[in-house]
Amino acid sequence: MSPLAAARVAGAIARRPRLWPTAVRQWRRTTPRGWWRQRPFLPVPRGDYLRFRMVTQYGSATHRIETDDVVNYLAWCRLHDRAHDRAVA
Repeated sequence: MSPLAAARVAGAIARRPRLWPTAVRQWRRTTPRGWWRQRPFLPVPRGDYLRFRMVTQYGSATHRIETDDVVNYLAWCRLHDRAHDRAVA
């Protein structure tokens, strides 16, 4: 993801406070354990995971990430997690 795309996504999430906990949870879920031991030494998802997500979402690993899709994905994750939490309780 380019720095500009990351900034756009971060801005879109920043305007939606109810998605903040979900965004943090998804970030933690997709950040590999021991990320500080591997290049690029940043807490970001692995490249193969991002390529998989791009291919399954857009049909191409080189497609540009669309901000609205990330927001919709996080909203879906939020609903899914809430439904799961209710089912377990």
